[in-house]
Amino acid sequence: MKSEYQTETLPKEVVFAWNYLEWGGAQIYFLGIARRIMDRCRVRFVFPRGTDAQFLDFCKAAGIGFELIESRADLAPADGIGRKLRRHLNKIRAEISMIRALNRYDRKDSVLHVELSPWQSVTALAVLSAGGPVFSTMHNRLPTASGWRRRLWNLKFAMVSRLENFRLFTSNRDAKESLAPYVSPDFLGRTAVTYTNVDPDEVAEAFGAEFDALALRMRFGIPENELLVLSVGQFIDRKGRWDVLEAARILERMGEKISFVWITNSELSEAEREKVGEFGLGARFRLIRSADIGTNHLDLMRFLRIADVFVLPSYVEGLPISLLEAMSLGIPSVSTDVNGIPEAIIDGETGLLIAPGDAPALAAAVRSLSLDDGLRTRLGSAGREKVLREFNEKEVAEIAFEAYAKACKGKR
Repeated sequence: MKSEYQTETLPKEVVFAWNYLEWGGAQIYFLGIARRIMDRCRVRFVFPRGTDAQFLDFCKAAGIGFELIESRADLAPADGIGRKLRRHLNKIRAEISMIRALNRYDRKDSVLHVELSPWQSVTALAVLSAGGPVFSTMHNRLPTASGWRRRLWNLKFAMVSRLENFRLFTSNRDAKESLAPYVSPDFLGRTAVTYTNVDPDEVAEAFGAEFDALALRMRFGIPENELLVLSVGQFIDRKGRWDVLEAARILERMGEKISFVWITNSELSEAEREKVGEFGLGARFRLIRSADIGTNHLDLMRFLRIADVFVLPSYVEGLPISLLEAMSLGIPSVSTDVNGIPEAIIDGETGLLIAPGDAPALAAAVRSLSLDDGLRTRLGSAGREKVLREFNEKEVAEIAFEAYAKACKGKR
């Protein structure tokens, strides 16, 4: 599908921007769109100095230029009024820094696609929208809110929905449906779903590449003859990290020879490392830095093939890119029945679903897959087919570019 708009109405540049150091699915989503539209317009990323060097390598490999800004938002949990106040002031400084950087671009024929949420950054979105089209993507559903918070969100969404140049995407249906109590039917109808997705060309290359699983196991000290369960993502509570470790401990105590690996770009504190050690798993659990696997995203995709099973028992999640990538490679996957995940995993058909926080259920699901080669093959094959059919980077990029073009046309 190609744009219906004439060349003179297309954006000359699309700038993707965020103001925090942590990177993951949202940035891979941006990379996917940027790669697919850079033959039709300039693309550029704007993000904070101090971002992990691996992501900079990803940008360079894709041929995407980037600008580094000095201020960054603090996303760490805040306990106590003082800490919450400092974090809020830091958020304001980070948004001002990003606004200044973005307003240096020629907004006449450009589009901004930013990671700023409508219910938290109304002022920043209003300032940016004054200069031209601005898009934001909502990856997670809005949480259940108390009465006063619901009223506040209603007010904020009423404000952003009236911004002439503001458009909203969601990366899964669940996130879009959660908007219904806060926006008008017209605004909801104009909110397109641009799914978290995989690059089918990259998947094909990773799937067809020469592969030596034994050599990779030896390189990273993974036991040779044990079923390998893989997780990918930030090593944080909401991703279910301790449930994975508890499931591994349950299986180890049952005498099952199953190893677990978590690939992450997170930096662990000493307290976190001590807690990992308390599970007593030894060589049966390893944390591997994603930067140690390779300098581009394809290196990570190839490495995923080492897994026999993929697990991600998240508590809160949109539609995780790591899950879709594992499924696209035919790896049978286990995740939780939350938010957008059931849009990819149909329990018992394209993968297995468990309740969040249920480590025994996670252990049972992994054990069932370890004992049944046929089940692993069936779920892996069905999951691969569904992801490649329904979560395709090419289609998502076209939906986004059509929206960019329409927004530019509307300015004239």
